Amino acid sequence: MQINLTAKEFRRLLDMVYIGNWVLNSTRGEDRFKDYDALESKLFALSPALSEIWNGEIVPSRAFSEGGIHEAIAYYEDNVFYEILAEELSRRDMDYPEITDENYDEIVGRMDKYMSEFQLSGIQNLVLEE
Repeated sequence: MQINLTAKEFRRLLDMVYIGNWVLNSTRGEDRFKDYDALESKLFALSPALSEIWNGEIVPSRAFSEGGIHEAIAYYEDNVFYEILAEELSRRDMDYPEITDENYDEIVGRMDKYMSEFQLSGIQNLVLEE
């Protein structure tokens, strides 16, 4: 297979490969998906300016990984965190129903209220009662 990419497109592809491998493997410890690591290494090897050798493996360079890609990952993680939290709190408020056509609008309405609060205050106003 051959794919023709501009330098900019290839850089975007490396960004997406890094982000994808981060999502798949960053929390797995030693139980990593090695085939994804290998593919990441193979692609980064095509860009010596963005790769380096670490423990005998080609990996994204420190300059690449510290060059802003983690800000994109953090932005995504923050959004997912708030969306999941809003859904869980909304379902909790309704005694954890399965989501159906009948209750979907109510759940989304509640989620919207939580999301508005999170946009204003983050988690500052969350209180756990014991």
